[in-house]
Formats: sequence, C-alpha cells, structure tokens
Amino acid sequence: MAWKAPLPDMQFVLQHWLRADQAWQAMPPYAEFDLDLAGQVLEEAARFSEQVLAPLNATGDRQGCRLDAGKVRTPDGFPAAYRAYVQGGWPALACAPDLGGQGLPQVLDAALQEMLFASNHGWAMYTGIAHGAYLCLKTHASEQLQARFLPGIVSGATLPTMCLTEPQAGSDLGLLRCRAEPMGDGRYAVTGNKLFISGGDHDLTDDILHLVLARLPGAPAGSRGLSLLLVPKRLEDGQPNAVYCDGLEHKLGIRGSATCALRFDGASGWLVGQAHGGLEAMFVMMNSARLHVGLQGLAHAEAAWQYARDYALERRQMNAPGQPKGQADPIHLHPAMRRVLLELRVRSEGMRALGYWTAHWLDIAGASADVAERAKAATLAALLTPVVKAAFTEQGFHLASKALQVFGGYGYTCEFAIEQTLRDSRIAMIYEGTNEVQANDLLLRKVLGDGGEGFALLLGELRKEEGAGRAAAALRRVCDTLAAVLAKVMLNAADDPEYPYRAAGDFLQLCATALQAYAWARTERCIQALPADAPQRLTKQESASFFVSYLLPDLDRQVAAVEAAAAPLPYLSAPS
Repeated sequence: MAWKAPLPDMQFVLQHWLRADQAWQAMPPYAEFDLDLAGQVLEEAARFSEQVLAPLNATGDRQGCRLDAGKVRTPDGFPAAYRAYVQGGWPALACAPDLGGQGLPQVLDAALQEMLFASNHGWAMYTGIAHGAYLCLKTHASEQLQARFLPGIVSGATLPTMCLTEPQAGSDLGLLRCRAEPMGDGRYAVTGNKLFISGGDHDLTDDILHLVLARLPGAPAGSRGLSLLLVPKRLEDGQPNAVYCDGLEHKLGIRGSATCALRFDGASGWLVGQAHGGLEAMFVMMNSARLHVGLQGLAHAEAAWQYARDYALERRQMNAPGQPKGQADPIHLHPAMRRVLLELRVRSEGMRALGYWTAHWLDIAGASADVAERAKAATLAALLTPVVKAAFTEQGFHLASKALQVFGGYGYTCEFAIEQTLRDSRIAMIYEGTNEVQANDLLLRKVLGDGGEGFALLLGELRKEEGAGRAAAALRRVCDTLAAVLAKVMLNAADDPEYPYRAAGDFLQLCATALQAYAWARTERCIQALPADAPQRLTKQESASFFVSYLLPDLDRQVAAVEAAAAPLPYLSAPS
C-alpha cells in the first residue's frame, strides 16, 4: 500500500474548480503560464515525492535524528533526497525570476507542499518554512541583506528556520527574553535560548539562516518590543557563528525532523526591518507557514484515505448486507466502512479545493493588474488562512484516526503506515499558532476587528455560486445561517467581552463546514463540463450528495455550540 499523488483531483481543481488558466491570463506575471505546463510541474513533483521521499518515510521515522558532538545527523537518505530536491529546482518554484526563481503561481507551490508532506512529513519540515522566509526577507530586509541571503534560499543552498519559542514563551510572545545588543558595525550580538526549532541544525545544507525574535536595549515590554534578527550558522569568512544545538526533542511523530533546542551565545545577527517591528516582519513568514501547515492536514487526510481504501478493498471479513450469501466480503462493502471511507474521500477532496483556493487568492493579491481585486483577494486570503490551518489540521488528525479504525488491530501496529500518519498528523494542530490561537485570530481580529466587513465580503463570494443541485441549494441555506449567527455573535460580544473567546473555536468550525458546502456546491456545477460517462463525474456527484446528507448536519451542532457559548464558563479551582 503506497501513497500516490492524487494528480487527477489536483488537475480537476486547477482546471475546472478554479479555472486557473483563465485567471492567470489576467495576471501579468503568469500570463504565459498554462495548464499544460502546470500539469508537467505536478507530474514531476509527484515523481519526486513518490520515488524519492516516500521510500524514506518509514525508515526516517524509525531511525530519527541524532546529535553527534553538537551536530545533528538526519536519517539515512535525507541529505541525498535534499540534493535531488535542489537539482530539480523545487526551492525556486514560486520565487521571483529576478532573484533566480521560476516565478510560478503559489497555487502550484501549494500542490507541491501537499505532495511533500503526504509522502514524508519529517523530511518536508526542513524545506517547509523556506518560502515564508523568502517572502519575509523580500518584504522587510534591506537591499544588502537581500542581496547576501536571498539567492541562497532561492537556490536551496541554505535553509532557514523560524526561532520564536522559548521555554517560558509559547503562544505568548510577549514573554520572550532573547536579547540583541548593537555591536557598532551594523551587527547585533544575539543571546538567548530558543526551543522547539524545526531544522535548527541538520546536515542537509552547510549554512542555516535563523530568523530570531529578540529584544533590543530599551525595547518596550511585551510583543511590541520585539525585533527580528537574521543570524546565519556561518559567517562570511566561513567560520561558525555562536549558535549551538544543545539538544534534540524526542517526539510522538515527525521523528525525521530535527526539533532542536538552540543557544545563541553572542551570535552575530543583522536587523530585518525596523527596530521593535519584528512581529510585523515575522507575520509575513508565519502566514505563509500557516497555509502550509493547513496543507499538512490535507496531506495526512489524503494519505489516510488512500491507505484505508486500499486495505478495505483487499481485507475480507463476514458477509456484507445485500451481498451473495456464504462468503466473506471485502470490508469496503460493509455500511460502517463505506461511511468512513466516503467521509475520508469527501473531506479530503473538499479541503484540496479550499486549500488551493486560498493559495489562488494569494496569487491574485500579489499579481492582479486590478488594484481593487488585489485588495479583495488579500482580505479573503487573510480570512481563509486561519480556517485552513485550524480546520484542516484537526481533520487531518481525526481522519487519520478514523482510517486506522478501518485496519482494526493491524492499524495499531507498525506493520502499516497509518499508525505513523496518525502520529505525524497530531503536531500540526499545535505549531505555527495553536488551533485555539487561530480561532481567536479569526473571530476577534479578522471578523469582529473590522465590524464584519471582510466576512461580508467572503459571504458575498460564497453567495455567487449559482449551481442548481442539492449542494447549491444547501449552500444558500448555509449562507443565511452564517449571516444570522454573525449578527448574534456581534450582539453577544458587545455585552460580554469574554464571549467571543468562548465561541471562537466553534465559530471557526462552523465556517469550515460552510466552506466545505461551498466547495461541493461549486464542484457539483463544475462537473457538468466533464463527459457524461466520465468516472470522475460520477464520483464527484456521489461525494457532493454524501456531503449534504451525512456531513452538512454538523452545521446545526456548530450553530448550537456558538449560541451555547453565551453561558459563562466557571473557573477551575485548585484541587484540595
């Protein structure tokens, strides 16, 4: 049972669901790009992921990383796979041509990321942050820093890290203590400890670029006093900088990824952006990372679906209802298993459409010739990103658990890949801002923060879907429900400042269900372009019907949960 890149569905989303080629023609940077070239890129990415990365997934998990005399050694095969990744030009995929990049749309990078994480999440952790770091430096770094460091990121000669967390500071970045003292020559001496740093040290590249949040002398307290420093592992003369790996975390999953405790002992660093403006610069990187983490959830859901489907087709147990008597049938014929398998397929394909849609809005925001369209796209991408991050990662874990159930006791053993998928998927709900932080960001900052203006824009986009099928009719009801819920949320928030914090998690899940309704309403219309006897047309129609009948009822529970949050929560007392 081997994972295979879901190329037919990826191509369906690009060609029919997004109509990406028509949109690219209206964006000057992508006007020469078409679906044929996109298909070639996807096929090559699939070949690399299936043939190079996937075979290293289980062995990398079993072997893990090791710390040898202060240097991290990644699992066997990981450095060679990275060399193949660089030789294939993958680091440059969505980077600007004037910096050595290929200048391709971010939606294609989203497809690439899905394949990398589905085939080998541990390995992909080393490369996953690179595009966000590229965007951060391109947006905020000085010309001198860009000239010195961006070519290495684009070519893949160097890999970046994001150094935020400290032992006492996780989600609350205002508690950071790492400091940076000016050295008088444009450099800063960075001192402090960072924890849970993915790829903090490794043997894939000779140099590593650490993007570090720290405090300058006299900085204000809290998160407003943070600055962003670029701290390379090696200095210009090739000598090592004062950055040390003091330990590796022993983890539940993604064991092929080196999760490091780093010590900066007066290391030389350079300021990125303005003093005390570190969060603004870092958020460029974090927003890119949050979309990629959401795609990790999609990747695990897709892998779980494939593993469960293949096992259910060959495993025989009991006589299924409605089947000829006297034989053991493949378990996919049993109603309980059919329901699980259909949910795996439907949620995975719905997430793919929505994840690529979000990346497509980022392309429009950065490349449209229409200023108003760019502003609209940026607003929609900002709203969608926390939903993609939180809802997709939650589904990735829960769907992997449901898929494991299909295997029965075998799923709990290391004999089948699903147990690793379940373990690997759990971290995505935590890092790059926990899902609770994402929910607060969505409701308090993105929805209530502008009085619901941006959300009204998103709701208007959903209402544009004019399909005539069951899913489209359901979507119209969903939009009316969302509008009514938001009105109640705004009233409750005005009377009770804590209410939106209590309701945020369920509100985000409500939005995720509504977006899935949109995905399937749009799919229901798009399949009309396929030949009447096309297998994909039949399966997509079955999936849309399954969503309306079996998954859309989640909406009622989520609405009730948002309304129930009007009741105050008691405080827990310490045990006596």
